[in-house]
Amino acid sequence: MFFYILKKLDWVLVISVLLLCGIGLLSIYSTAYTKEAKIFYKQMVFVVIGFFLMLVFASLDYRIFRNRPGLLIVLYILSVLLLVGVLIFGKEMRGAVSWFRFGPLNFEPVELAKLVIILILAEYFSLRHIELYRIRHIIVSGIYMLIPVALVFFQPDLGSAMILVFLWLGTMIIAGIKLRQLLILFLIGLIIFLIAWFVVLKPYQKDRIISFINPYLDPLGSGYHRIQSVIAIGSGELWGRGLGHGSQSQLRFLPDRTTDFIFASIAEEMGFIGVMLIFVFYFLLFFRIIKIALSASNNFSRLFCVGACIMFVFHVAVNIGMNLGLLPIAGISLPFISYGGSNLLINFITIGIIQSIAVRNK
Repeated sequence: MFFYILKKLDWVLVISVLLLCGIGLLSIYSTAYTKEAKIFYKQMVFVVIGFFLMLVFASLDYRIFRNRPGLLIVLYILSVLLLVGVLIFGKEMRGAVSWFRFGPLNFEPVELAKLVIILILAEYFSLRHIELYRIRHIIVSGIYMLIPVALVFFQPDLGSAMILVFLWLGTMIIAGIKLRQLLILFLIGLIIFLIAWFVVLKPYQKDRIISFINPYLDPLGSGYHRIQSVIAIGSGELWGRGLGHGSQSQLRFLPDRTTDFIFASIAEEMGFIGVMLIFVFYFLLFFRIIKIALSASNNFSRLFCVGACIMFVFHVAVNIGMNLGLLPIAGISLPFISYGGSNLLINFITIGIIQSIAVRNK
């Protein structure tokens, strides 16, 4: 059975993911100093464990999620409890309480919440897509989304909260929401944003948005990350400065060079060629997921694949956008490339469920 699963896997998707992981490992190895070299080995372990988890979930029948809504409710409650727990017992890092600390390892529960929300919305709308014109379905699905969004927002992690909201909106659009209802939701969202700006957002979050418009208003403060990132990307030119020879990353002018700003580090050391390879591998990733969605035999698997693709696209677009100075800094990782176990393992599990759909479609 296991060899049958291996044979039926979408290997273009698998290879794309592994090549992205390889680029990330190269960059982490290049920019990690001797005392930080352990993060390279930790990331290697995460990749191996993630690949194993992908195979495990590819072997499982994805219909266990579709046919057992009780299981999804349990996972949803668990993810909400973890989000509540991290606010109470979590470790503060970079101004946000988003992590549980277990010795040398950290766990970010919002990553699990993203996967659970994709499953919940796929299950809910797969049964009710022909009745989506009824406002109660938008309200009920919105409540599923709003509870974790509120908990994530209070960490505060604005970037992850935005991802959960876009997962909800994107899934509803694919499920068939009416344009009038969508415009009303955008109007409500605008009102909420204005209230959040004047009442909820903290000064440093406002500074990130303001510095996005003009980073040179505070070049050594809120605008520093964006300025250094753009310098690193521009200095890479066509072929890059070479691994271990990037001045911005090696001399630590570039902050978070293995996580949020790893794209800028890659652009500096691998140049335009390295950046184009990243784009090619992400294109293959998105293309194969959409192809699996189009050949799906039921609405649940189709909506799950689309939801997963929305999550990956949003992560990639926002991360690269903030590295290029086109979007405000949101603290969102680059899938399969940025250092970090929580995001990487959940991404591999997501790919594993997509592979399970692909295998059973065939």
